[in-house]
Amino acid sequence: MRAFVLTQASNFAGVISGSIIFIALPWLVLDVTGSSAQGALVIAASSIPGLLLAPMMGSFIDSIGRRRVAWAAEGVTVLTTIAFPLMAVFGAINLWSLVVLAVIRNIFSPGGQSARKSLVPDVAAKAGLTLDRANSLHEAVFAAGFAVGPAISAIVIGFSGPMMAFWWSAGAGAASALFMLAVKVVEKQEPASADDDIKRPLRYAFEGVRALGRYPAVAILFISLLAVSLIYIPTEMVVLPRYFNDIGQPEGLGFLIATMATASVFGSLAYEWLAARISYPNLLRMVLFGISAAMLPMAFLLPQWAMLVLGAILGFSFAPVIPLLNTVVQRQVPANLRGRVFSLEMAVWNASPMISFIAVGFAVDQVGVQPVYLALAIGVALASLAISSAPQMRALASAKQAEQTTS
Repeated sequence: MRAFVLTQASNFAGVISGSIIFIALPWLVLDVTGSSAQGALVIAASSIPGLLLAPMMGSFIDSIGRRRVAWAAEGVTVLTTIAFPLMAVFGAINLWSLVVLAVIRNIFSPGGQSARKSLVPDVAAKAGLTLDRANSLHEAVFAAGFAVGPAISAIVIGFSGPMMAFWWSAGAGAASALFMLAVKVVEKQEPASADDDIKRPLRYAFEGVRALGRYPAVAILFISLLAVSLIYIPTEMVVLPRYFNDIGQPEGLGFLIATMATASVFGSLAYEWLAARISYPNLLRMVLFGISAAMLPMAFLLPQWAMLVLGAILGFSFAPVIPLLNTVVQRQVPANLRGRVFSLEMAVWNASPMISFIAVGFAVDQVGVQPVYLALAIGVALASLAISSAPQMRALASAKQAEQTTS
């Protein structure tokens, strides 16, 4: 159990570190540039290298080791995080220096989370936990960290400005690396297939992408994640920061994001109970339509108390999809391929919104927050209808009983 607890401590600290930046970076960009479009440009440009290099990060996880990459990625991320305030000391913070620093940081930061997810079956087996329970706990801890991080970021920004938030993020990242260094576990390895040859590094790296064609249950969950990240995530990263910036309430944004994340803790904890009683396809439908039902009224920028209530509904509804994805990947994908699949997941989650960020930022500058928010809410509802009737849902229904394969 010690290895599982330490992994979750690393998970908690690492998520706090990243979620502090989740609020602080857009706020810093707005302070420096005064433009939502330029802010979206920084966030979008900074994520492109992470997307392109995600297969390589997955290769490191599968070849070097899950635990080693988990602590090393966090350590490098700490160094890139403290570069922001250090550059400010020398007066070198501008639009392009922000782009460069964010690019470097985002190359490494997703690696820690991908490696920890890949390690969950190993530490869960040592602790005697089922995959459903281990993933439910893992994502509840993740959500708890994401509830704490934005609140810390909002409070620090309110009192000391966005630069101080980067120091807090670095401290949490250092703690995450130290916790992972203390984990002792044997990592399961399975025989590589003929196509899974480290001596052919490019083919080896992109095996995670090809795996989606072999596992349709994993593919439909990736499609769902892609749809949500493309359409929904810009509301948290572009639309809501602009709204709360315009009304001069940074704490309002922090507490809304924290409320969503707190509700996600309970939604993640509920996953094990829900998965035992609801089919995987219906659980996915519950997630998608729950997000839509909360987003549509939120788009009318209701009073803060109503936004918090709807944010809680949204957070609870969304939460089960990630432990569901984790469990299906860990059941169906061989252990020696998990790192590349989870790195692809992180690339989809972190980088695919960048396709829509610039357009959303430009639209907000031109027509305002409320019309753009409503259009995104309608987009999520339409995507939910399309995914719910996709043929891959049949494969997801049978994934509950699927045994982990070795090819």
